[in-house]
Amino acid sequence: MAGPDAGGRAAVLTTVSCAAPEPAPGERLTAWRRALSRTFVDVEVSVAPDRPWTGTLTAERLGALQIATEEFGPGTILRGAAAVAADPRGHILVRRQLEGTALLLQDGRSAELHPGDLAFHDARRPFRLVLPEPQRARVLMVPRALLRLEERHLPALTATVVDETAGGAAALLLPLLDGLVDEVARAGRERREQLARTAAEILATVALEQSGRQPEPALWERITASLGSRLGEPGLTPQDIADQHAISPRYLHRLFQRQGTTVGAWLRARRLEAAHQELARPAAHRSIATVAARWGFTSPSHFSRAFRETYGMSPAQWRRTAGSAGTTTAPVAPPDPAARLHRRPQAAP
Repeated sequence: MAGPDAGGRAAVLTTVSCAAPEPAPGERLTAWRRALSRTFVDVEVSVAPDRPWTGTLTAERLGALQIATEEFGPGTILRGAAAVAADPRGHILVRRQLEGTALLLQDGRSAELHPGDLAFHDARRPFRLVLPEPQRARVLMVPRALLRLEERHLPALTATVVDETAGGAAALLLPLLDGLVDEVARAGRERREQLARTAAEILATVALEQSGRQPEPALWERITASLGSRLGEPGLTPQDIADQHAISPRYLHRLFQRQGTTVGAWLRARRLEAAHQELARPAAHRSIATVAARWGFTSPSHFSRAFRETYGMSPAQWRRTAGSAGTTTAPVAPPDPAARLHRRPQAAP
């Protein structure tokens, strides 16, 4: 087990191997149970006394996300009510079957997993994994908050097979997820953390679709509402926005494209609209350059050109026209600069 890496993030690599050509001795089975419990959550393990079994586990933690490869079988993995009560870890486990078969039972349902299938199971409730033969699976351990699902919707997600051949988001995203996870092992530290965030976003999208929820309207509203309070930040970038909402820049751009715009165009339009309203208020005595800077424009000349292109007159002409006509608009409050200095990226609920 390795300690924190140079960036202070927990980079843990653990490999455990247990094999028995004959019926496994008790101490070997105990070691395997401890390895699974240390890597995931507290579980019990049982094997048939008259069948040989093997077990190999490799796990790596990247920030909040853990990626593991488990080879085990035949046998059964059980997380009972007592283990749930004793072990506070409440992650969502995502099993992507690579070889062999597995039967996942939780919340009154059973999911028979074959190579290529994926299923979610919740560590906060009992579950059972029945492995009738030696098999191999990739297991991702995800903080439940990253899935952006309310607790009441989680039971609809667990122990259901997600098959990329069924269409929907899974058909597009599961092959991409496999490629991302494979790339994690080869990439440098900073790149690996970015890939891990993208993998978590993919899982969130699949989870929302699988549970019957529609992610994009709520996410779009949350992003645009947040941006409305950040228009005065001239250095605001797509990466900043994506980090705040725990999504990737690629997914952020796709959200805006589906609304017929881009991140830059949306910000530019909202900033111009805010400046347009402020310049129309009779009580506004700030200079045009000050108003431009107040709404995120670092260059007065760029602001003037963009304003003229949008409204057909210069900012000065608009101020005179609005003032002489007695135009009034609802006040628009810019963001508090002090609040911006202390803003931290937050995961979406």
